Amino acid sequence: MEASNAWLSCLLFTLLGASTVGLEITSSAMTSIEKASGQNVKLDCMFTLDAADSGPLDIEWSLLSSDNQKEDKVVILYSGDRSYEDYYAAIKGRVHFNSADPKNGDASINLTGLKSSDSGTYQCKVKKAPGIRSKKMLLIVMVKPSKPRCQADGPTQEGKDITLRCTSNEGTKPIQYSWEKTSDNKVLPASALMDPMGGTINVRNASASASGAYRCIASNRVGTEECVLYLNVTPPPNTAGIIAGAIIAVLLMLIIIAIILFCCCRARHRKKYEKEICNEIREDVPPPKSRVSTARSFTVGSQRSSLGSMSPSNLHEYALKTQYDKIPSSEEDRPPSHTPRPPPTAPRVAGPNLSRMGGIPVMIPAQNRDGSIV
Repeated sequence: MEASNAWLSCLLFTLLGASTVGLEITSSAMTSIEKASGQNVKLDCMFTLDAADSGPLDIEWSLLSSDNQKEDKVVILYSGDRSYEDYYAAIKGRVHFNSADPKNGDASINLTGLKSSDSGTYQCKVKKAPGIRSKKMLLIVMVKPSKPRCQADGPTQEGKDITLRCTSNEGTKPIQYSWEKTSDNKVLPASALMDPMGGTINVRNASASASGAYRCIASNRVGTEECVLYLNVTPPPNTAGIIAGAIIAVLLMLIIIAIILFCCCRARHRKKYEKEICNEIREDVPPPKSRVSTARSFTVGSQRSSLGSMSPSNLHEYALKTQYDKIPSSEEDRPPSHTPRPPPTAPRVAGPNLSRMGGIPVMIPAQNRDGSIV
């Protein structure tokens, strides 16, 4: 009985010892690695072989899919003493084995120029028949905050509530924001309320002492960025003066418009009046008379005035003169063969002699060539 128990114990020990020998991965179990985008990372996978492992060595790295319905993506492969690095297009040219000869026990890989899309669970599988071992590790590629933008919302006047806002458009969440004053006493206003997650600071009932330079720092687990804002709190505007100035400006504008309209109406009325006067003058002026009719009218008028002023003593002389002063009205009145001769010159009688003869002296107006009175 004791002999059989000893044999069973020896057999069990042999089986347990056999199970512990063979291929083993000596790196730590599944770990989580956090890196910033643009950095490099080494994924460890160290292993040991046993004399019983006599088959060919195969090393396979793959990116496990989060969806069980999809295939895992092979990242890099070592088989037949040769490396194959062009399996996954997303990281092509950025993944390499850490050792030039992985069969020496170093199956680790290096990823360069990390991107946020490189995040995921990576698995290292080492096979050398009859031994097979694998290891998983989680890679988290974080993006540090982009340079934030600082701005002030609302009117920056005394007595108003002013909100300082800081926003970073890119970066792995969570991102925390902190504000600090970098000028004067470097102390935030007593009424300031800060929201670290929202990136805002609210200054209530702001005073002139709140003016100065402020700095906002955006940070996450892989980096920080900052921006600077200068706040200038101004006195409230003079509302009454602004209203009075606006009223005066409106009145001046109305006065200028009224003056312009008045000048335009006056100029238009004057132009219309001048046009009417010009038309009236053109309608009232008679056509000019001919030389013959002018001479005739003057002769008749002169004869009438002379008749009215002559006495019986000089009536005979006037009768002799009128027959020569008569001007023919047309070509028919003229003698066909004789050219009209000028009338004979009557002897002039002096003023005193005319008075003694009983006559009345009369002034005869002078005439020019065309018969007009001068």
